[in-house]
Amino acid sequence: MEREPQKIREGYLVKKGSMFNTWKPMWVILQEDGIEFYKKKNDNSPKGMIPLKGSIIHSPCQDFAKRMLVFKLSTAKQQDHYFQASYLEERDAWVRDIKRAIKCIEGGQKFARKSTRKSIRLPGTINLGALYMKMKDPDNGIKELRLEKDKRVFNHCFTGPCVVDWLLSSNSVRNRQEGLMIASALLNEGYLQPAGDISKNAAQGLAETTFLDLSDSYYFFPDSGFFCDGNSSDEEVILKEEFRGTVVKQGCLLKQGHRRKNWKVRKFVLRDDPAYMHYYDPAGGEDPLGAIHLRGCVVTAIEDTPDARKSEVGGNLFEIITASEIHYYLQAATAAERTEWIKAVQLVSKTGK
Repeated sequence: MEREPQKIREGYLVKKGSMFNTWKPMWVILQEDGIEFYKKKNDNSPKGMIPLKGSIIHSPCQDFAKRMLVFKLSTAKQQDHYFQASYLEERDAWVRDIKRAIKCIEGGQKFARKSTRKSIRLPGTINLGALYMKMKDPDNGIKELRLEKDKRVFNHCFTGPCVVDWLLSSNSVRNRQEGLMIASALLNEGYLQPAGDISKNAAQGLAETTFLDLSDSYYFFPDSGFFCDGNSSDEEVILKEEFRGTVVKQGCLLKQGHRRKNWKVRKFVLRDDPAYMHYYDPAGGEDPLGAIHLRGCVVTAIEDTPDARKSEVGGNLFEIITASEIHYYLQAATAAERTEWIKAVQLVSKTGK
């Protein structure tokens, strides 16, 4: 009897249509031999399947200037498939598993998350992912600042020299030139993002180097709470306060609409101090569709919702009731994921403003 392909990873990703230039959230399943994608998580038959044999993965993919966290899968038949993750670590996890699955197919091996071989690293090789995590450390990493330039305020960002200085002080590089090279690699891989015209123009190839070691070149971490504003009114300043908190958790969930009661995939970003949960259209758009103020809220697991459509939603539901008694019904992909979200929201609602 032929063995069923092993399911390696599954979750929501945004996929570019093959015929039309539209991006839509899909439920994606990575198996040992291919990738299946579904219009809805509960659908019985996939909308499409991508074979992994002979495929090549490209990450980061910068084919779309306004879209971050995209990776491209090019098949043996020279078909390109584009996927967009919700946040950096999620993209890297998908890419890592897809690469390993392709390598296993080429070597005739069974997929295994941990390689039995000892990794061989060349002297001086730097793990950019591990370095990024150190850079984001709240105590010993790069300090996020509030900087002003040309009557604009840049929040949660830092200058180019701050990055190179940190690389030198942490003994990650031997000299400033090497620091500039590593900073450029971090920028090219999406671990850093440019803020402001000077750094953006350099990143787009309009300067001699992609990363600038200049005091007026600004950068920020993806999903760090960065925002830029001009001469804002008091009301706008209060609104921006929602985004000043540290990102605690993020990812895609199903959310029930308040009016039509239909369920749609939304990207959620949970922040503390102040305690807010913003939700976005995962297919695009930097501005949130809405915000849930979590201070004093109640969050619980539930088995059903009022007006729930059985064809659209299954289990793993939970409810958030705000202090102003607004009800939000959400669905996680798994029971474990639901538990993680509930614990995170409970912690933030007690400690955040």
